Amino acid sequence: MKSNLSIKTAFVIVLTSLLAAFFSGSIILGIGLSNPESNQQHYTFISFIIGQTFMLIPLIWFLQRKKESFVKRLRLNKITKNELVSTVLLSIGIIIISDEFDRIVQIFVPAPEYILDLNGLLNPETFFGFILLFTAVSVVAPLGEEFLFRGFFQQILEDHWKDVTHAVLVTALFFSIIHMNPYWFIQIYALGIILGFLAWKTNSVIPALILHSLNNTTALLFSVTSIEDNGFYILNGHVSPLFLIVAFMALFFGFKGINRA
Repeated sequence: MKSNLSIKTAFVIVLTSLLAAFFSGSIILGIGLSNPESNQQHYTFISFIIGQTFMLIPLIWFLQRKKESFVKRLRLNKITKNELVSTVLLSIGIIIISDEFDRIVQIFVPAPEYILDLNGLLNPETFFGFILLFTAVSVVAPLGEEFLFRGFFQQILEDHWKDVTHAVLVTALFFSIIHMNPYWFIQIYALGIILGFLAWKTNSVIPALILHSLNNTTALLFSVTSIEDNGFYILNGHVSPLFLIVAFMALFFGFKGINRA
């Protein structure tokens, strides 16, 4: 769509949205710390939810004030059945292959302490905690980040620069930086590129939402289950060759379907 918004305005909105997420989440964490007898893990999960929710408020306020179409500006366009199936196949392939890539990387560069602490955080102590974490990781985070980055920001860059590749790469860079995770920077950046490609190719944020949500949900399930010990998916510390074959086939047919669309 033709944009009457400048790149400078888009940058300001993105920055304001990220600051809103940071400060709102920090307030909830502060409330939790002031109540040491409360469940600190619950406060942490709630801070994720509040932060990601508040990330959308500046964007929504701006679009409403400018009387912009939410559907067009956020790429909330419908997708076809073929695009849906292809997106799911592509997501399955990417998730499994990236899992094996992480395992190979850790052979040469072991995960630092803060990554291990993060994995510990993704182990809710209560069922309510799991619901909170699932809501934050699998629902709210993909919605907030995809609407802001792929739906809004990337689309404006595409329109102004007339260069999809440049727009996708820059958006993915911002997406990687805001996660503040140097160890996984390359993986997050690569994921951001794929998410940007999906949003551009289908002219919809929905495929990117699906991949993002499935990726986060899989990471969450891996952290709360004993999949590492079942000898079915994991073989000698690596993804089973059978699953890798399935992953590459899913990646091939998913990518082919998206390109056909």
